[in-house]
Amino acid sequence: MAATRTRHWVVVFAVTLAIIQYIDRVCISQAAPEVSKDLGLNKEQMGWVFGAFTLAYALFEIPTGYWGDKIGPRRVLVRVVLWWSFFTAATGWVWNYASLVIARFLFGAGEAGCFPNLTRAFDNWLPAQERARAQGIMWMSARWGGAATPFLVFLVLGVMPWRWAFAVFGALGIVWAVVFFRWFKDDPREHPGVNEAERALLPAVETGHAGHFAVPWSKLTRSRTIWLLCAQYFACSYAWYFFITWFPTYLLEVHKFNVKQSALLAGLPLLLGGVGSMLSGWMMPRLQRFFGGTSLARRVVGVCGLTGAATCLFLATFAREPLYAVAAIAMASFCNDITLPGSWTTCMDVGDKYVGTVSGTMNMMGNLGGFVSPIVLGYIVHNTGNWNLTFLVTAALYLFGACCWWFLDPVTPLEDQVRD
Repeated sequence: MAATRTRHWVVVFAVTLAIIQYIDRVCISQAAPEVSKDLGLNKEQMGWVFGAFTLAYALFEIPTGYWGDKIGPRRVLVRVVLWWSFFTAATGWVWNYASLVIARFLFGAGEAGCFPNLTRAFDNWLPAQERARAQGIMWMSARWGGAATPFLVFLVLGVMPWRWAFAVFGALGIVWAVVFFRWFKDDPREHPGVNEAERALLPAVETGHAGHFAVPWSKLTRSRTIWLLCAQYFACSYAWYFFITWFPTYLLEVHKFNVKQSALLAGLPLLLGGVGSMLSGWMMPRLQRFFGGTSLARRVVGVCGLTGAATCLFLATFAREPLYAVAAIAMASFCNDITLPGSWTTCMDVGDKYVGTVSGTMNMMGNLGGFVSPIVLGYIVHNTGNWNLTFLVTAALYLFGACCWWFLDPVTPLEDQVRD
């Protein structure tokens, strides 16, 4: 009997949710000029608006990742999607600076745990050899969803006020949550669409249960791999948040593109980032054979990716032609994102049954970088007017992340790395 392919629908759900999550996350950057004008906000204040989302997103990553390990990703994903969809809509109800910061903070608290729990779902549903490709497809879709968002928001804002636009985007997640809750099972063996041949391909599910699940926190905090993994992701996310926060403003103010041109070009870094994610996920099995093992292949990709990103940002500071500068920045995003499948599959291999907690820890540190990034950039530009200085700082962080990749162990499970 041939194995069914029901497990591939989990990738479809992940792809769809990744697109929705990035639409809801990125739409604020394209709407920022109108939001700022209506509420009377300056760049430093908008930096804190961007940062409020990211701070909450970071703070709630570990709790929701742990929650998914303990009770399974099905109920956690439905709850966080409904939460963030409500506060996406609520962004359109704000009346001043404080209410906007609060709405974006609560929105970020909802989005936290999305990717750790999708990774937990992949860990439950997919054989080991399919995971890197699934991560590559998911992150490609997330980036392409974000890439399309600036122009999508531009079109939507052409027919309705920005307040109504957030309500429209918030409705997308509610539809997804209803369909997902009816279809998904934490244990794929319980799904009626999985036959015996497919069950034989699937990994054992080790979701915890209330009162009987304890993360080895001491091992987590003493693991050099966890610290290095978190540090490189901090560097990646610090850089990447520029693309979804200040990049449209940079295009308008520095290179004097009009609003339509800015909306089209703002998606280019995420578009190329998606290509990088997909290419990396597809190439990883081949690179593992070429380098004779998973560990060296992932480390080489990590080092080359982040070094390449640093080089591209450095070159962008010398570009005289606007399109050359945009191309260099977009290529930095491409190089950044070829490291993503390796980062998240490392969480799966190192975390094992604690994959939600480990990936939540990594993503928490990454989003702390994302919290710092728009605030620091807003401060630098507001006080110096020098956008190139922000690129040089980011390039230095990329090189730091590349060093972290070289020294981490991306395959040994946490339980085997640190002995009590």
